Amino acid sequence: MAQPNIILIMADNQQARTLGCYANPEVHSPNLDALAASGMRFDQAWCPNAFCSPSRASVLTGMLPSQHGVHSWIDDRNMQDWPRGWHALAGIETLPERLRRLGYRTGLFGKYHLGETATPGAGWDDWVTMEHGHVRSFYANGIIDNGRQYEQPGHSVDFFTDKAVDFIGRQTGPYFAFVPFPAPYGHWPATNDGNRNRFSALYDDCPVDSIPRGPISAQAVAHYDRIKAQSGGGLDFSMLMRAPNDLATLRNYFSQITLIDDAVGRIMAADPDALIIYTADHGLSLGQHGFWGHGAATWPSNMHRAAHSVPLIVRAPGALLGAPVGVSVDRQVSNMDLHSTILDLLGDAPDPARPSRSFAPLLRGSLSPGPDPDEVFAEQEETRVIRTPRWAYFKRFRGPGADFGDALFDLSADPDETRNLAQDPAHAGVVADLSARIDVYFARYADPRADLWHGGRPIQNSTMRSFWQKAWGKDWAPVYGYA
Repeated sequence: MAQPNIILIMADNQQARTLGCYANPEVHSPNLDALAASGMRFDQAWCPNAFCSPSRASVLTGMLPSQHGVHSWIDDRNMQDWPRGWHALAGIETLPERLRRLGYRTGLFGKYHLGETATPGAGWDDWVTMEHGHVRSFYANGIIDNGRQYEQPGHSVDFFTDKAVDFIGRQTGPYFAFVPFPAPYGHWPATNDGNRNRFSALYDDCPVDSIPRGPISAQAVAHYDRIKAQSGGGLDFSMLMRAPNDLATLRNYFSQITLIDDAVGRIMAADPDALIIYTADHGLSLGQHGFWGHGAATWPSNMHRAAHSVPLIVRAPGALLGAPVGVSVDRQVSNMDLHSTILDLLGDAPDPARPSRSFAPLLRGSLSPGPDPDEVFAEQEETRVIRTPRWAYFKRFRGPGADFGDALFDLSADPDETRNLAQDPAHAGVVADLSARIDVYFARYADPRADLWHGGRPIQNSTMRSFWQKAWGKDWAPVYGYA
């Protein structure tokens, strides 16, 4: 295959069922719908971790959090304590490094959230990002622009689109443009600061019936009480209890998706012949299961569909791959698989020590099942997950202070994952089988230095420090790298 130009667009906190092409009748997403109609839509796409930093690290490395070590969001409130020039993935060959060796010009335009932003991460030629990884607002963000620092007053999605389109227009050889938008995001204050964008009016009267609204779950309340106690009352986490059922927040969230859709249209037009991939770092529950947020928004953590599923749409012009267009794929894939898939498409052999699996054969038109089992794995610190076409099983760490149970859902009878069958004696064999498959998978791929279940330490941050200290001792703490 010739060296195609590659554009990877990543939304921030978006579950798959918030796009028209994923059967949401309320979200206006004509450009992404058109991308799916001219490419391939993956209906069972997931993230390896439902936090932004770990999932981004996995996409860029093809590795699990228990390999690369980033298990939680990189807490840039502590930037003053970071080693000078610190990047979480230092020492690990990343996708842009590999592509640059293949002759690609590389550029990042958007949210990084994997370390210092003043200096580029390894492998990036063009580097335009926000001063902070954590999204505080869609507007008036400090920007690092190839060494220049300034404040950009407008909407960050429009700004990074401008930068990406400019980069695309300047290239004379193969390029890789990574566009990780800091939206739709979904968290306060960004989504309830009173600012309106040019698509807000589309949703002023939207009933948002596509999002279930109901009581807050006990697991969400337990998480809220836990982090409030840990913060010592210094931070306001009330949005976790107030955002579910809040129509203004939901409508704003939808409008941010439409703003991204508009950006995707501009990027598609900038290079109609590029290989274009659209995905998200992880999903976001907007009230499903009685909570708002990601996988760690409940206690214990969860990997329900709303927080774990991601849109994944891939369009490659027929001249490049010859794949059928407008098709949907039900095979279980992870956005971590993008690492190996892109390299495979370029004829560069993926690293077998990394769990990223190539789905390039699907893109080449082979829709028959491949040799790998139709399953996908993920982890959220104390919770590990396997998904198959029939089952979703959440396995919890066993140790001091870890007295919560596992969860098993029969997706054929209960697609919304509401009935936990893990304690049902009739399903003991299923639990034993799925539990063993999780153990085999993590034993194969986990790096002992990063394997929290066996005393490993995370890179920079853990939302569960006191939990792991009960298991591994009071000296257990995150690190900035592995010697």
